[in-house]
Amino acid sequence: MPAVVLIGAQWGDEGKGKATDLLSSRLDYVVKFNGGNNAGHTVVVGDEKYALHLLPSGILTPGVTPVIANGVVVDIEVLFEEIEGLESRGVDTSQLKISANAHVITQYHRTLDKVTERFLGKRQIGTTGRGIGPSYADKINRVGIRMQDLFDENILRQKVEGALDQKNHLLVKVYNRRAIGVDEIVDDLLGYVDRLRPMVTDTSLLLHRALEAGETVLFEGGQATMLDVDHGTYPFVTSSNATSGGAVTGSGIAPNRIDRVIGIVKAYTTRVGSGPFPTELFDEWGEFLADKGHEFGTTTGRRRRTGWYDAPIARYTARVNGVTDFVLTKLDVLTGIDRIPVAVAYDVDGVIMEEVPVSQSDFHHAKPVYEEFPGWTEDISGARSFDDLPPNAQSYVRELEAMSGARFSAIGVGPGRDEIVQLHDLLD
Repeated sequence: MPAVVLIGAQWGDEGKGKATDLLSSRLDYVVKFNGGNNAGHTVVVGDEKYALHLLPSGILTPGVTPVIANGVVVDIEVLFEEIEGLESRGVDTSQLKISANAHVITQYHRTLDKVTERFLGKRQIGTTGRGIGPSYADKINRVGIRMQDLFDENILRQKVEGALDQKNHLLVKVYNRRAIGVDEIVDDLLGYVDRLRPMVTDTSLLLHRALEAGETVLFEGGQATMLDVDHGTYPFVTSSNATSGGAVTGSGIAPNRIDRVIGIVKAYTTRVGSGPFPTELFDEWGEFLADKGHEFGTTTGRRRRTGWYDAPIARYTARVNGVTDFVLTKLDVLTGIDRIPVAVAYDVDGVIMEEVPVSQSDFHHAKPVYEEFPGWTEDISGARSFDDLPPNAQSYVRELEAMSGARFSAIGVGPGRDEIVQLHDLLD
């Protein structure tokens, strides 16, 4: 049985939760392997809408074991707020497992994130201010706090003291903020120990045994390829590896365990925060996509920047991740547009480039080269087979597939869990 990686193929918000839900009845484990509560999945189940930020979306499916793996940074306060919110709506969260090696977001990480971003002024990255970057920085600087540290008060105190020794100088002398006390942090973290104890385990071993037993494991990436710290539009990226390779380092499974890589791509493009975006729209069509697509962040509430489909980005994503299948989402949002532009290449100072430029400067100055395709006016939300789609919608999908680098195996035609057209088995 397969190990499947599910990743965002643009700048995030592509609808990964919907794809996970499509597979959920055949899954045994769903693993979050990167990021923190800086990204969200919205999953619609019947008349209920669930906004998930830190928890894997598989937590909504009975019988699936949700796992927060070692590549994730965990804000424990947010974790329990989300758990309590789901339990109040009748969702069972008792099977949740958290890696003992996952790093913890503390109060000082959140504080530093916010003051540092403000300090950057016009050079701001556009972070969510939730402490994600500072927590990953501490991880790389080897002064981070891991889940397992909470179960040894002496180690925890030593680590907090070491982390705050430098950070308080920065807060007080550079940012003119108050110093943060060691006891304040330690006492806060120790308050969660009893509730965490049943959840925290060696998730690498857990997942290894699951795969050895023939169970199906889905590795669910937060954020998306173009926000990957190595392969995205650096420095306007997240602080972790949101590509398929991140599933290996972020969970502790071997590379040869991965059987399939599913990329989620919208029928148009969005991004949140600063950074280059070649197909971005500043006209009435940008407003149309934002309003009809409900393009407001699940986590932040920020209005997303919107643009037409970008084929070079899809090809880049297919290459970097080894995508075997794409799921095309939000095709329904394009209904009613007479002619639909698609970026097929870039014009960079008069030079036509069919691939994403490696140079940040070139990508920043890239202008999209568009082809236009005829649109449709028919309501497609009731389509359940490819033949149910209007001829122009079918043609649009096939044109995108031909230029995107991997087959399209499913098409989202509405927000509901059943509003999808499946072309190929995602696990076959």
